[in-house]
Amino acid sequence: MNEEIRRLPMVALRGMTIMPKEVVHFDVSREISLEAIQKAMSEEQQIFLLTQKCIEAENITQDDLYEMGVIASIKQIVKMPKKILRVLVEGERRAKLNELVQTEPYLEADITVLEEYPYVEEEPIRQEAMCRTLQELFLQYAVKNAKLTKEIVEQIAKIDDLKRLIDEVCANVPFRYEETQELLEETDPIKCYSLLTEKLEKEIRVFQIKEQLEEKVKARIDKHQKEYLLREELKVIQEELGDDSTISDADEFAKAVKKLNASEEVKEKLRKEIRRFRNTANGPAENAVTRTYIETMLEMPWNKTGEDNLDIHYAKEILEEEHYGLEQVKERILEFLAVRALTSKGTSPILCLVGPPGTGKTSIARSLAKALHKKYVRISLGGVRDEAEIRGHRKTYVGAMPGRIANGLKMAGVRNPLMLLDEIDKVSTDYKGDTFSALLEVLDSEQNVKFRDHYLEVPLDLSEVLFVTTANSLQTIPRPLLDRMEIIEVTSYTDNEKFHIAEKHLIPKQLKKHGLEKDMLTISKGAIWKISNNYTREAGVRQLERRIGDICRKAAREILEKNKRKIRVTESNLEKYLGKEKYTYQKVNEKDEVGIVRGLAWTSVGGDTLQIEVNAMLGKGELLLTGQMGDVMKESAKTGISYIRSIAEEFNIPKEYFEEHDIHIHIPEGAVPKDGPSAGISMATANFSAITNKKVRADVAMTGEITLRGRVLAIGGLKEKLLAAKVAGIKTVIIPFENKKDVEELSSEITKGLEIIPVNHMREVLEIALVKE
Repeated sequence: MNEEIRRLPMVALRGMTIMPKEVVHFDVSREISLEAIQKAMSEEQQIFLLTQKCIEAENITQDDLYEMGVIASIKQIVKMPKKILRVLVEGERRAKLNELVQTEPYLEADITVLEEYPYVEEEPIRQEAMCRTLQELFLQYAVKNAKLTKEIVEQIAKIDDLKRLIDEVCANVPFRYEETQELLEETDPIKCYSLLTEKLEKEIRVFQIKEQLEEKVKARIDKHQKEYLLREELKVIQEELGDDSTISDADEFAKAVKKLNASEEVKEKLRKEIRRFRNTANGPAENAVTRTYIETMLEMPWNKTGEDNLDIHYAKEILEEEHYGLEQVKERILEFLAVRALTSKGTSPILCLVGPPGTGKTSIARSLAKALHKKYVRISLGGVRDEAEIRGHRKTYVGAMPGRIANGLKMAGVRNPLMLLDEIDKVSTDYKGDTFSALLEVLDSEQNVKFRDHYLEVPLDLSEVLFVTTANSLQTIPRPLLDRMEIIEVTSYTDNEKFHIAEKHLIPKQLKKHGLEKDMLTISKGAIWKISNNYTREAGVRQLERRIGDICRKAAREILEKNKRKIRVTESNLEKYLGKEKYTYQKVNEKDEVGIVRGLAWTSVGGDTLQIEVNAMLGKGELLLTGQMGDVMKESAKTGISYIRSIAEEFNIPKEYFEEHDIHIHIPEGAVPKDGPSAGISMATANFSAITNKKVRADVAMTGEITLRGRVLAIGGLKEKLLAAKVAGIKTVIIPFENKKDVEELSSEITKGLEIIPVNHMREVLEIALVKE
């Protein structure tokens, strides 16, 4: 067998296999394939075509390719739009891939060119018999497949060489590319002949079964048409006899409209639709759409109002019983209730509860509904991106339905429920419309009196709905929508609040959930504090509830396995139930040090302390910033350095110091991204300490933004930052003077034991923080 080794540019084909003698065109768009075509055209116009095993594969390796391919000559290239080439090729000879020698800028392969069907000649009579059998099978296939032209059939019938006949049949029968690959890889003509006849017989059988199925479908359609005609005749007979179900349904709808407590506009719309329903009795599709619309309209609570509870003492009792803290939310609801009791009217407020996850925003809404005796409807807006989800689809569309707001009212059965729009900050927008803009009308007390749902086509009064929305952040909510809502911040819980919530709510809830009696499991106060501080780190209480659930499960198992009657969990045996402590708080440093300052930070799970470290060393005046600082934080560091340089002469810092020393600022926990301007005075103090070699008080923490002139500007998240300082054992906290009003609003539980010093200027910070010598 004569074999020839060659190196050719290669194109990896997706979803197609080309046979020798086959003339075919394909489109090329990948850069490596375009380069390979250009390379082939610049040489002998020959290219090696090989099929990929996986169509989706982009970065081609030898493992992604079949072993057998075909050498083809390029006959024509046509440039198409969007950098696509349409290439016409003719397969010439089989070739085997030895090695993929190059993948960039195009694929190039070492191949072995195989002699076409190397074998000992068969007897001429046997060859002729095989040729005739194959031609007869191809003719049977051509009769079934109308896509094959008469010219191709005649051309196949004239071929008397078995090798050529096999290749021509393979090229003209549209097998799946995996099957064509099998035929390409078979170099023995007798085996290839057997494989090809087997596949042709299978294709003929498939066509026969397809014809049988088509005949059955046609017979069934004829039967349906016959049944339709008979049904139509039956309808005419029923109408003559006065026994028509559609007419009786229409009468029922008309009676329901008379009883409906709704405006005249709604009733007139319904009467019009009922007339249409009568007239479309012979059109099942339109009749079904009209029926669904009428039924939906009749189920809507147009003027049906639920009776509110106006007992302010009862409402207060329920709110206090089910939620610890959240005073601002409770106060606002009780104010609304007082106004409603005095005027028996009053516009329902639109409240937006904003706060970290797990702080009770969703559950407070449920408690409000219970306190006010209102129906409760929760609508989750997380991920909603289609405006039609809010406004509904027009009823002409297939599968049309009212929007979530109208559907919520239908579920409530009254026009004045409490409607919770959960996760309003997670709403997104795409080409289907702006969902936030649709919510503008819903949440505007001036406009929602006549809210128009696309499906209902009549105004819907939402003015008596008590809307409560929840969000984790206000950043993604557009300003016009924020302007329509009353923002109430639900801040992080203090350790004391978490303790009371666990004791009064979470532990009883989990005991009941796990089938435990109150006296079976007791958790000591010290253990609750330890769970809150060392096994969870969060603003809310979700993780705390999970940890209590873990204890309950282990206790339940212990009671059953060891026949214990009582289990008491304390600080000493807590590790047995929850394992090793997961979190530790960085306590205040034991001694004053140079270049180390304790900053305060806000995170999504509450406050935290940052230990800012600065080293000044001989160098070229570079400023190094490490610890995954964001752009705003980096700018704050540079601003602090600029301020120190501006007062260098006053503190006897040599002019050349900043050209001869490198300053390195680092914030530990380098894997955690940090950003924001509130560490400005902390970094400036640490820089000043390192440059002047003066120690910073270890019991002082600080937060505040710095300007070039040394002014200290206000920051946010003060409550969480003060809580973090208290946990770390800090005694003195420096804050911006503008935040003094925020301190006055905080409970004494947070500020007790802390000396909080408001400052206006960086000089005051240095005066307090640096150790007096």
